[in-house]
Amino acid sequence: MRLVFGLVLLVGVGLAGFAVYMAQNYIGAYESALTEARSKTVDSTPVKMIYVSSKPIAYGQEIKAEDVRLAPWPQEILPEGVFTEENPLLGPNIDRRVALRAIDPFEAMLPTKVSEPGGAAGLTSYLRAGESAFAIKVDVASGVSGFLRPSDHVDVYWTGRVDTNGRGSGEVTKLIQTGIRLIAIDQNSDSETTSATIARTVTVAATREQVAALTHAQSTGKLTLSLIGTNDTTIVDEPVEVDQLSMLGIERQAAPAPAAQQQTCATRVRRGAEVVSIPIPCTN
Repeated sequence: MRLVFGLVLLVGVGLAGFAVYMAQNYIGAYESALTEARSKTVDSTPVKMIYVSSKPIAYGQEIKAEDVRLAPWPQEILPEGVFTEENPLLGPNIDRRVALRAIDPFEAMLPTKVSEPGGAAGLTSYLRAGESAFAIKVDVASGVSGFLRPSDHVDVYWTGRVDTNGRGSGEVTKLIQTGIRLIAIDQNSDSETTSATIARTVTVAATREQVAALTHAQSTGKLTLSLIGTNDTTIVDEPVEVDQLSMLGIERQAAPAPAAQQQTCATRVRRGAEVVSIPIPCTN
């Protein structure tokens, strides 16, 4: 009896060992096939070595050599303006660079994310040629209730009192600037912020002519901002202006024509030593 039990145990152990051996062979063959398939995929996809971030980089932080590294990137989806070995991000002849926005690990380093050599993460780095920074006072109503972010675009409306064709002054709201780009909310120029902020001032990038118009408008009335869509390319050709009558749908009455002056004619008649003027019908 014991002999039979021993034989059964030996057969069971042998079958278990054979099953483990077969499983190991199967898993090993699968891993080898998977590794070979991956290598073929990598070899068949053209790549280019570009600089990517190796760890999180905060807004305004100076970028150092240990913060970035070269990594393969598929050429088919290569971002425009990337830094490569031929166009390095840092080097002996390149001054310090700082991050113009928060950068996550393994992001491709682009000129829009970093400053020029020796630059800083101030407002001047956000201004294009011919642009100036201008601050507009806002509140919870005129500032779109805290939903504004740097890099958003807004329309600017002016509300004030103007002379309505010589019939007294009336309040008018008019669109004075379209598609103005925001570069800072209060003292924050980081476009990656996610918290809503009730701003007291917003800073816009505008041409010198726009700055002059905004300065005059802010000193003579109230400015209100209207947030527009990211992909909105609408061109406003006709002036947008509303007063109280047009808002209520009341037609403006034409000014009454001045009454024609009645022409009078007269003749002079001498009566003794006195000359008297007598009205007569006009013949012309």
